[in-house]
Formats: sequence, structure tokens, C-alpha cells
Amino acid sequence: MALEIRLVPLLSDNYGYLLHDPATGDTAVVDPSEAAPVLAVLEAEGWRLGHILNTHHHPDHIGGNAALKAATGAVIAAPRADLHRIPDVDVPLAEGDRYRVGGSEAQVFAVPGHTSGHIALWFEADEALFSGDTLFSLGCGKLFEGTPEEMWRSLGKLKALPDATRVYCGHEYTQSNARFARTIEPNNAALEARAAEVTALRAAGKPTIPTVLGVEKATNPFLRADVPAVQAAMGLAGRPAADVFAAVRRAKDNF
Repeated sequence: MALEIRLVPLLSDNYGYLLHDPATGDTAVVDPSEAAPVLAVLEAEGWRLGHILNTHHHPDHIGGNAALKAATGAVIAAPRADLHRIPDVDVPLAEGDRYRVGGSEAQVFAVPGHTSGHIALWFEADEALFSGDTLFSLGCGKLFEGTPEEMWRSLGKLKALPDATRVYCGHEYTQSNARFARTIEPNNAALEARAAEVTALRAAGKPTIPTVLGVEKATNPFLRADVPAVQAAMGLAGRPAADVFAAVRRAKDNF
């Protein structure tokens, strides 16, 4: 693994991420809601920002772009589908593209659902996935611009990645997500263990991120719409997984 990944708390519950390659000095930031906390870490570490990576167009993911670009000259790489909604993009990114930070390379996935242009970035060698607001720990993003079928397909792309993949998502929502998940699968031992871990981490003032994809596959109801226990819980045994996912999403929206 080449990249050092630094979580940067932003706004009230957002996370941005600094990616630094010690061998080359190259540094990127993912989804900077605001500039000042990112600049503070860069100054403290003596890192020079070269890349700003956005997963989608929402202001709490691009709000720091302009100030960071002005301060550092970093290039902005963002979804090609959102060029009309993200200013000053230098490198448009779409499904199948590759993007390098130092010696590490990310594969770009189109993951519409939360927004129509949402992308995720998977650094395979670093076992790191930056999922924005598509996949959360024990949750997924609301469907502001996509259908349940689209989001289920998008989550399927991420679910297919290796179990050891660390998931770096856009928000600290895990504790509330755990409360909901337990209403769907109250007898899921892996979920109970994860919920207890999350409670302890938050009580200690620590982030619950990154999570691990293998844990998410065993505990996250939004990734488990094809599992009989979740289908039965929703009264949809044997129904298509996208229909079950839609029911879980509606339940969460009303939770």
C-alpha cells in the first residue's frame, strides 16, 4: 500500500480524505466540503495538494474546491456527468477511467442513485474505496436523483469488490444507521457486534470510518436485499432484490 490516508472531519458530520504518497510527495483530497481544515492539515504535514477529487456535485462535497484550487493550484477531477454542476473541472471522470495519485491508481465507477452523476473511486492496490454518499457504513445515500433499480446496480458494483476493501464514505452516519439496521435483522450476530463496536467508538469520540467491505456485506441491509432474511423481514420473500432494496430504502426514509 503506497497511500497514507488521512480522515479530515468537515462541517457537522462530513468527512473529507487526504491521500498522500510518501514516495512521490503527491497529495489529493476527496470531497472537501470546506477548505480551512484541509489547508490546516496540509500545512501541519508539509504536504502540497495536487488533486481535488469529487464524487458528486452536492455542496457539502465540493464547497472547498474553489478556495483549495486558489491556494494550491490543484487540479479538479470530478464526474463528467456533472460538468454543468461542478465549476472549473480540469479532468472529467467516467465509468472505466483511471486516475493516478502518485504511484497509486484509482478505477472509476459510475454509481448513480443518490445523484445521477455520482462516481466512486477504488484504489485497488491500496484496498481503499471512496464511495461518497452511495455506500455508507451500515447504510446508503438517499435517492435524490435515481431509482431504486439504479442504486441497487450501483451498490452491486461496490459489493463485488474484495472483502478486505476499506470503505471511506462521506458522512458519520453509522450509529443511526445501526439503529435502523437492527430493526431489519435483529438476529444478525455480525450486526450486533458491529453496532457494539460503533457505540464504543462514538463514545470515545472516534470515527467509525473506514469500515471494511466484508463487514458491510454481512451487516448492511442495503447490500443484503438479496438475502432471504432481509427479504422475509420486508415481507418480500423471493421477490427481486431491487424491489426489496426499494422497500428497505423507504423504511429508512421513514425511520
